[in-house]
Amino acid sequence: MRGDGDGWAISDTGARFWGRHGAAGLLLRAPRPDGSRTVLLQHRAWWSHQGGTWALPGGARDSHETPEQAAIREAQEEAGLPADRIVVRAAVVTATASGTSWTYTTVVADADELLPVVPNGESTELRWVDEHQVAELPLHPGFAASWESLRGFTQLG
Repeated sequence: MRGDGDGWAISDTGARFWGRHGAAGLLLRAPRPDGSRTVLLQHRAWWSHQGGTWALPGGARDSHETPEQAAIREAQEEAGLPADRIVVRAAVVTATASGTSWTYTTVVADADELLPVVPNGESTELRWVDEHQVAELPLHPGFAASWESLRGFTQLG
């Protein structure tokens, strides 16, 4: 039943959240040749929700998917990332919607090197960003709200 997650969840305050069964994104970390840590960010297409901002590759979860499965599927679709080069380290719920079961889960993962990426129509750009420069970009509000707590994960082994 692939694809049954597309659609909005509505909170008890009337706020809309993408993903009928929740959503997930991939915080993929990789070292530069000099050892400095980077994360992969997506510059969201102008037509998308919060378009023009930077965030993680990700999207709606389907009913049969775990957050980890959804985040990796979305990263494959949006960035052309190979699942066999990604090692999941943690899954962290970084947002909830009041009065619903909706959650956004950030899946923290590693690659052993900067992987090549190919953006699809949901991105204007994909970029490996030094972790200390992430906050300098115009971030998606949800990602901006969780970045400082997630930043500690970028410094793990």
